[in-house]
Amino acid sequence: MISYLTTQLHLPLTKAANTLTNFGGTAAMTPLLGAFIADAFAGRFWTITAASIIYQIGMISLTISAVVPKLRPPTCDGKTRTCEEADSGQLAVLYVSLLLTALGSGGIRPCVVSFGADQFDENDPGQKTATWKFFNWYYFCMGASILVANTVIVYVQDNVGWGWGLGIPAIAMALSVVAFVFGYPLYRVVDPAGSPFTRLVQVAAAAWRKRKVAGCDGGGGGALLYENESIDAPISVGGKLVHTDSMKFLDKAAIVTEKDNPKSPNLWQLSTVHRVEELKTLIRMGPIWAAGILLITAAAQQNTFSLQQAKSMNRHLTANFQIPPASMSVFTQTSMLSTILLYDRIFVPIARRFTGLDRGISFLTRIGIGFVISLLATLAAGFIELRRKSSAGAHGLLDRPHETIPISVFWLAPQYCLHGMAEAFMSIGHLEFFYDQAPESMRSTAPALFWLSISAGSYTSTLLITLVHKYSAGPDGSNWLPDDNLNRGKLEYLYWLITLLQFLNLIYYVICAKFYTFKPVQLRELDDGRQKEDGVELTGHV
Repeated sequence: MISYLTTQLHLPLTKAANTLTNFGGTAAMTPLLGAFIADAFAGRFWTITAASIIYQIGMISLTISAVVPKLRPPTCDGKTRTCEEADSGQLAVLYVSLLLTALGSGGIRPCVVSFGADQFDENDPGQKTATWKFFNWYYFCMGASILVANTVIVYVQDNVGWGWGLGIPAIAMALSVVAFVFGYPLYRVVDPAGSPFTRLVQVAAAAWRKRKVAGCDGGGGGALLYENESIDAPISVGGKLVHTDSMKFLDKAAIVTEKDNPKSPNLWQLSTVHRVEELKTLIRMGPIWAAGILLITAAAQQNTFSLQQAKSMNRHLTANFQIPPASMSVFTQTSMLSTILLYDRIFVPIARRFTGLDRGISFLTRIGIGFVISLLATLAAGFIELRRKSSAGAHGLLDRPHETIPISVFWLAPQYCLHGMAEAFMSIGHLEFFYDQAPESMRSTAPALFWLSISAGSYTSTLLITLVHKYSAGPDGSNWLPDDNLNRGKLEYLYWLITLLQFLNLIYYVICAKFYTFKPVQLRELDDGRQKEDGVELTGHV
């Protein structure tokens, strides 16, 4: 997209980058809105459908702007090399198109994965076992589509034209929307259960109002706290959350006082145990969520400094063909897809023999493995940068940043591949964790948290690079991250700084995972009167 803005709309690089940054930030925040709409009143199917239509309109608008000459500036003057920047009207079409796609993705991203997982009945042990497989194959398909976009679509854009380059994805999107809608009779649709955010605020408000009320710390634990199955029925179809002893200050929201009417409660003053435990569950998920931010920060360097490294290296496959720097991400996608296949077909069956778990290892263990691989990827990147600069020095190219260093770009392949492996473990594990541990009525909110962590990781990367660039500047003009000559920088120090942060983050994560309390669920009885086993892991398989 950066190429379209700079070569077709003739935007300055900084303005184009800021446009895409703002678009990315908006697209990363809108899943919270989409999740709220789906969980509160629209349901996941209709949210996906409406969001897909909005996204489709944005894609069509963007494609039209690339085809209709009046919606883009004239081509650059070949003699004077002057380019006319897009005017306000042409930019308005671009901004509206990007806004529509951002809003559309906000309804698609948090709901698609949850809607797919909804097709498996958690109360059926056989189907619940297959749920984790769905997350693997969902992420596999998403990675495969990104791989196609980075190869086939990019080739079409560069060699055929932007009309087809944007039109093909728009056509594919239209076909997928039609197929999705026509499949409605086959779906298992879960009804929305009201605004989850309102319930969370109600619990906090009730606990605050009753902060001076004596707690019930007797031997009965949560036995004296308020329960009302009829009120909780819409938000606990699969089973109700049972009382836990952590965060007892929130339990005060469920204490019945003389002012409360248990038969017709004011939920801003009296909450049920299930609703209190919903808030506790989200709070407990917070530290695990935060641990994932730094992995995104580390992976973000592939799209910035790793690309600059690739530009300076020998990218020739033949005498007449060289790999575009941006295509190095193919190694990441290929590695991720291969890891998912090997994980599902080989690793899980072997691990199952030792752990006894149907999914081979718990999602917390899977996330931890991803953290370790990501740490190794960033550590290796620092040594590879030393090798690149050593080759530049040996050939007298340290002060010639625009010259190609005679070292193969494939030296960067290990770090790209390791990041792909890390994503296969950590990102899918994160999705499993959010879906499994989120309260039943907040299953759309869970993937929204996943996308929010990606946004936070990207912004953390921006902050870290800004600080490093500012405080590593020397009086002689030296800098770890110089603006004009990477050969004279200390990029390896940035990589190793991130490695150190990842190591500390890994220790933090292990502690959080060790003491994490899995949500306790009392499942509904079967029609024949048998009580199902608790379908949620309650032991610390970390």
